Amino acid sequence: MPQVLILRAPGTNCDQETGYAFQLAGAKSVEHYHINRILERPALLDNAGILCIPGGFSFGDDIAAGKIFAAKIRLHLLDALTKFRDAGKLILGICNGFQVLLKSGLIGSGSQMTLTWNTVPRYTSRWVKMKTEQSNCVFLQGLDELYLPIAHAEGRFVLADGKPVDSQFPLRYIDNPNGSADGIAGACDSTGRVFGLMPHPERYIDVLQHPHWTRFSGSASQTTPDGLQLFRNAVGAV
Repeated sequence: MPQVLILRAPGTNCDQETGYAFQLAGAKSVEHYHINRILERPALLDNAGILCIPGGFSFGDDIAAGKIFAAKIRLHLLDALTKFRDAGKLILGICNGFQVLLKSGLIGSGSQMTLTWNTVPRYTSRWVKMKTEQSNCVFLQGLDELYLPIAHAEGRFVLADGKPVDSQFPLRYIDNPNGSADGIAGACDSTGRVFGLMPHPERYIDVLQHPHWTRFSGSASQTTPDGLQLFRNAVGAV
């Protein structure tokens, strides 16, 4: 079973529940590290099989959401994390973590695509339905549709003309809640091992978290929550 490294920064606030989601999915161990620890000792990455940047408001989302966190990675850790990916390991970014992955260049290029203010420029918190498209994205295998909560103000995906050759978009909103281009809710690199999404899978890992759980009956109540399945896919792949 893999060791999971949760990478946080000042303002990250979903790290504990994300770590718990990995544990529930079968991860052997989960460790939480501040970005400064990894900057001091990049070798701490060596024992991990999965790196996850969770949601929150890193560095207060000053300048733009995830931008300062992304700059630290781009300037000091991009080579180390590229090596991490090339070793067959996985990288996941959730909400603010997705913003970090895009703006650091770990998925595509910051000049090709980014996440910015919702079409209605305010914080949005609701459950949304999504569909998957055929891809090699490790995290989405076996998932045709997902129902997960979103909680963001800067979640609108913006794409420059033309699809970047090193990127794919296997997750799209059915009812676009923020004006994202082509309803894109998540993006993956060409290897299928680096994935970012705006919805929060760690907030649906138990059937009781579903907003309509009281309507479930019989075998339906035993269905694996969509978020938990995503984490299980990651753990099982490493």
